[in-house]
Amino acid sequence: MDALRLVALVAASAAVAGLARRTPVPAPLLLVAVGLAASYAPGVPDYTLDPHVVLPLILPPLLYTAAVESSYLDLRANIRPVALLSVGYVLFATVAVGWLAYVLVPDLPLTAALVLGAVIAPPDAVAATAIARRLGLPHRITTILQGESLVNDATAITAYKVALAAAVGEGISWAGGLGEFALAAVGGIGVGLVLMVPIHWMRTRLTEPLLQNTLSLLIPFVAYAAAEEVHASGVLAVVVVGLFLGHKAWKVDFATRLQEEAVWKMVAFVLESAVFALIGLQLPYVVQGLGQYGIGEALWYAFGVFVFVVVVRFVWVFPATFLPRRLSARVREREPGVDWKAPLVVGWAGMRGVVSLAIAFSIPVVTDGVEFPARNLVLFLTFTTVIGTLVVQGLTLPPLIRALKLPGRDRYQETLAEAQAQSEASRAAEALLDELLADERNALPGPLADRLRTVLERRRNSVWERLGAVNDLTGETADDTYRRLSRAMIEAEREVFVRLRDERRIDDEMMRSLLRRLDLEEAAAYREETA
Repeated sequence: MDALRLVALVAASAAVAGLARRTPVPAPLLLVAVGLAASYAPGVPDYTLDPHVVLPLILPPLLYTAAVESSYLDLRANIRPVALLSVGYVLFATVAVGWLAYVLVPDLPLTAALVLGAVIAPPDAVAATAIARRLGLPHRITTILQGESLVNDATAITAYKVALAAAVGEGISWAGGLGEFALAAVGGIGVGLVLMVPIHWMRTRLTEPLLQNTLSLLIPFVAYAAAEEVHASGVLAVVVVGLFLGHKAWKVDFATRLQEEAVWKMVAFVLESAVFALIGLQLPYVVQGLGQYGIGEALWYAFGVFVFVVVVRFVWVFPATFLPRRLSARVREREPGVDWKAPLVVGWAGMRGVVSLAIAFSIPVVTDGVEFPARNLVLFLTFTTVIGTLVVQGLTLPPLIRALKLPGRDRYQETLAEAQAQSEASRAAEALLDELLADERNALPGPLADRLRTVLERRRNSVWERLGAVNDLTGETADDTYRRLSRAMIEAEREVFVRLRDERRIDDEMMRSLLRRLDLEEAAAYREETA
């Protein structure tokens, strides 16, 4: 029964996420909405978010995928704003939201309120970065949002552990809390630094793509578990390893890269779809657990916390954007100037997600005989904050970005830079080809040597043609037409191979071998077409 429920969850969430691609609504929002509706539909089983599954089994691969796809160089260039958001803002929001909850909710201990603050402090920028890329936000804003989402979970989880220890009466001091935070951060980074080199060495030594991808699937879990075993931050360990391996991915053979990209896209799609659906499905469980708090009273608290969470992000983002520039000439020299529009977008992109819910569900009912105060209310306030930010900010972020008319990515300049890079690489390859063909050991018949030069020339010209004229009838560049005709020819060959197999003139093994060659050629054409 459990297996059937899991299959149903994955299948339904994948179907909804696929449907979202045909609508203007971002997939996370549609998944949450469908989950909310399904939570009260007859026949839908109960799905309880298990933190023992989410944190060690779902969070590491999602973090790893984001880290591998991130740019280490871009993050290093924007380390100051990323650190201010992922560490400074999370700690500030923990204290500010905790103080508000302490004032707003009668009889709620300050320590329990700080637990709530830590739980809902970290934004989940999955939806925000997806919207940013789709709408063509400036590259720097996208980098900052992505960098924040990589590290802020580690800050929040550590702050949560410190606040929880205080809430259940373990007598932790502020100095002890800061020490634990520093140990978790330094330890997590240290574990990542220790693991990244031997893992990269293994990746470059393995020659079988299947083994490479098996190792790739294990990496985030190994890094996370190793760090947690020594009471360090598993999140930071995964991020450090992922950034390093992504930066060095060019050293791995092409077959592994092709397979790895497809595998991780599928893993990220399935996990992201399932976790956003799970958020909506938690509604009955959260409402039933309110206990002594009436729904009206709880909704009033929820509205106050939601509004304060939104306001607190702006209270941090605007000063963090402009004060360093005003106080430091070095910051003004090294970083581009900004106006009020960029921090407005960053501030409004503070949507919460599954990590907040997973941390909230991990709050123990009783620890060493001490009951956690108002646990059910903390769960409810976390749930409503997550839903509120996803729906309100998620739905309004795209029109806000369009209304602000931020300068988007300069496609012409990007294409020009790509063409110049391709020309430089092609000249180097052509020089090497001349040198190799001059050696008698590399002698080739004229047609084969010409074919190498033709392929090189087409690769060099294809990017430049995107800057030039197009066919008046089709709107295609010459290279676009070349790829379309090439794929049509490949399809004609494919149909012949299948017909020959059906006529028993070749066997299935030979057909698969021939089709694989065509698939690789078509994949290369498709990748160039969609780059």
